Amino acid sequence: MKTLFITGGYGFIGSHFIRLLRRERPQWRIVNLDLLTYAGNIDNLAGLNFTPDDSVYRFFRGDIADSSLVRQIFETERPDGLVNFAAETHVDRSLLNSAPFVRTNIEGVRVLLEVATQYGIKRFLQVSTDEVYGSLAPDEAAFSEDSPLNPNSPYAASKAAADLMIRAYHHSYGLPTLITRCGNNYGPYQFPEKFLPLFITNALDDQPLPLYGDGKQIRDWIHAEDHARAVLHVLEHGLPGEVYNVSANGEKTNQFMAEWVLDILDKPRQLLHHVEDRPGHDRRYALNAAKIRNLGWQPSISLEQGLSSTIDWYRCQRAWWERIKSGEYRKYYLEMYSERLKFEASP
Repeated sequence: MKTLFITGGYGFIGSHFIRLLRRERPQWRIVNLDLLTYAGNIDNLAGLNFTPDDSVYRFFRGDIADSSLVRQIFETERPDGLVNFAAETHVDRSLLNSAPFVRTNIEGVRVLLEVATQYGIKRFLQVSTDEVYGSLAPDEAAFSEDSPLNPNSPYAASKAAADLMIRAYHHSYGLPTLITRCGNNYGPYQFPEKFLPLFITNALDDQPLPLYGDGKQIRDWIHAEDHARAVLHVLEHGLPGEVYNVSANGEKTNQFMAEWVLDILDKPRQLLHHVEDRPGHDRRYALNAAKIRNLGWQPSISLEQGLSSTIDWYRCQRAWWERIKSGEYRKYYLEMYSERLKFEASP
């Protein structure tokens, strides 16, 4: 790979991936397209010391649904491969307004596919999610890559639509596509609307932790560094047209994770508040990752190690998240939780 086109490189997982490339593939040129929405943050790549005239890094600010911009990037940069991290990702926001999810996660992916097909890209990797499979019962086997798609939120539906479009472009035009589907990511630089950074930062400030419903929803946790390594491994070794589940076998209930955060920070359990659940909340996600493990990838960060180091990062990086939580995020937080916190639900 000589030049890699990365979309959403200033987001949470995308920035982890770029940091990984700078360490382990320093000879690769990186072209980063990011709209810098509320969840994109230039500080996420702080310390890499990229400059405007850097020969190994180019940044374009813009929308993946802007076909003229995407064509311009392909024409001038001639990428060999593309990894799409760009997405609207928060289920709660998709329940408030699905329009941005349709534009970015479906139309944006269609634009990338169309232009990539015309320019003959060598590898097109879509970063997807376990949520496209829907919900599992506690006693059901983990989802495999052959499990049917059964999305239950507007976010999950938009990602499933993109996955099907990618499948169609591989089948119809021979585009060398790859899809990874991962569980719940955590780690440094994650926007504090998501479960763990929300609970960590609230606990640091002795604020309530709003836990949806009974807290017994099960999620499959993986550190963003391990996810980034999985994406790179599939990009280099995956078979075109294939889907790869990515999991570190980190299944835990939301209540367990919330209490674990409080225990590590030595905060009282009384900060945990059960609140009204969100509509259509999936009960359990779990992935069978035998396929990618047979390809040669293994996770390297245990949940215990990763959670502890993540909490340490948020504890030491107050300036990063306090700046975020004092802006537009505050309005969103009050909209989502102010009424819920007034009427605590029974666990």
